[in-house]
Amino acid sequence: MEIKQVIDYLKSYNGRPLKIMEVCGTHTSSIFKNGIRSLISPKIKLISGPGCPVCVTPTAYIDRCIEYASMERHMLLTFGDMMKVPGQNGSLSDVKGTGAANVQLMYSPFEAMEKAQQRPDVTYVVAAVGFETTVPAYGLMLQEAKVKGIYNIKLVTALKTAIPALEWICENQNDVDGFLCPGHVSVITGSRVYDQLAGRYKKPFVVGGFEAEHILAALYRIVRQIEAGEGHTENMYKNAVKEDGNRKALQVIESVFEPGPAMWRGLGIIEGSGLYLREEFAQYDGGSRELYKDKQLPKECCCGQVITGKLDPDQCPMFGEKCSPVEPYGPCMVSAEGACGIWYRNVH
Repeated sequence: MEIKQVIDYLKSYNGRPLKIMEVCGTHTSSIFKNGIRSLISPKIKLISGPGCPVCVTPTAYIDRCIEYASMERHMLLTFGDMMKVPGQNGSLSDVKGTGAANVQLMYSPFEAMEKAQQRPDVTYVVAAVGFETTVPAYGLMLQEAKVKGIYNIKLVTALKTAIPALEWICENQNDVDGFLCPGHVSVITGSRVYDQLAGRYKKPFVVGGFEAEHILAALYRIVRQIEAGEGHTENMYKNAVKEDGNRKALQVIESVFEPGPAMWRGLGIIEGSGLYLREEFAQYDGGSRELYKDKQLPKECCCGQVITGKLDPDQCPMFGEKCSPVEPYGPCMVSAEGACGIWYRNVH
């Protein structure tokens, strides 16, 4: 089918109102960039999902990172999008600005190993945040560090898996009619992991790429499934996503990490959704397991409603006023994949 036919179909859709969740923040960004909402019927509502790892990270995690950064002979390594995420008493950027913390930006987890070799008197603490997409890199780094006998590295993990969160959405939000599955995560997990959810909840789970044509094609298949009363997995991103995913990456994840309960901002504690270091790598654990118990969230913050599609970002009373990319109140305004930041840059 030609893309014009796809657009004509989506634009002219006049069935019952639909809510389709784009799980990944990269999809949200591309939807705005390409004006996708103007190409589909107003009866098809696109809502954000919990697909930004920074956005679902609990406040207690930021506080723990700040604690490590404030310790003598410790250096916290983090990706840039974590710097401005607020904890209970400020962000990493705040404490770094006062000179009271040792924080460095990293571009790859392997930098921790290089730095640790050069400075054995310093413990390098890695703020390990992410979904299946980034977990293999942390695992490979630790495997290599162990072989080389480098032990002055710690990981504080907020690593999560996407499927349990999607199951939570299906169990708790009956008004989501279909899912545009996360493309990057699916490259690792494969498309088959959605089969059980699609079969149990009778909803379409369609894997799509990030170009406008990819997204429109995926939305087309979701709507066609709904109209036909179907609910199954479809892979519209076959050049990158295989049925069984990336087996080598999955093997690294399984050999280094094991599942456990994790706290998701806005969703609560989800059993089996977190990834923690196995006993063989316990010497690298920065005390991550107990962090999932902390349920505190900043007052007034609506990030929880945003990442479950209950609110559009601009419906939050703080949006653009008390919360902006310059002075963020919640993580969804900070991350490049955060729905609030994406909306702010495109509609504010």
